[in-house]
Amino acid sequence: MDDMARTYDHPGELAAADPIRLLAVRDTPLSVDEVFGAVGDAAAGGTALFVGTVRDHDGGVEVGALGYSAHPTAEAELRRVAEKVVADFPVRALAAVHRVGDLVIGDLAVVVAVSCPHRAEAFAACRRLIDDLKAEVPIWKHQTFADGTEEWVGAG
Repeated sequence: MDDMARTYDHPGELAAADPIRLLAVRDTPLSVDEVFGAVGDAAAGGTALFVGTVRDHDGGVEVGALGYSAHPTAEAELRRVAEKVVADFPVRALAAVHRVGDLVIGDLAVVVAVSCPHRAEAFAACRRLIDDLKAEVPIWKHQTFADGTEEWVGAG
């Protein structure tokens, strides 16, 4: 059944009028509580949250240092990605923040959350949000490994 023919038991079954509540690229520590709080919505039956942390290895090699940098258009691209998610899912609220600068093992690098009327929609929308953010938003990771090698990883 397509969306036009679907009947809704409650207005909360639809997307919110302005579901994008928080988008940011920051050089300060991130807060799971801030992102989770931003997506609270009385009509949401499911909230999915993803937290990306700096790990101590990549590809079997120990990470010695890690930093993120972003293109000046990163926040605008993050908004574009968020708007696509909102267009494709009945999002009640959405939030995404990404850290830039030098980070240490265990730091939060990215936190995204989506609330929707139902859990399956929330999971799918959150997955799309983080996957598209990583693939399309111009934020690059520079890793220096314990063996002295380094690599750049990122969107674009």
